[in-house]
Amino acid sequence: MTKIRKFQLSEFLHNQLIKLKKRSKKAFTLIEMMIVLLIISVLVLLFIPNLSKQKDTVSEQGDEAIVKTVETQIEVYEINHNQKITDSKLKELVTPEQYKVYKKYKN
Repeated sequence: MTKIRKFQLSEFLHNQLIKLKKRSKKAFTLIEMMIVLLIISVLVLLFIPNLSKQKDTVSEQGDEAIVKTVETQIEVYEINHNQKITDSKLKELVTPEQYKVYKKYKN
């Protein structure tokens, strides 16, 4: 073979190799995916208990705010009417949900 022919063949093979490299797809290995899943699992295990505690805390604070609101409404009624409020009158002043929460905390 001549030098020109060898050079052309070498160049052709080089170009084919470059095309094959471009076609090959890069992807995650199984081990990399397992490590990522492990990290995500650990994070989830750490955060879920904290979220449930926060939910309970927010619920308690909301109930405390409702109790304070109802107590304020009772005080306003007693000041305006110069008499103690009755249970039936309290039911008229507040919503059923507020009444339930108020009775739960006051009993």
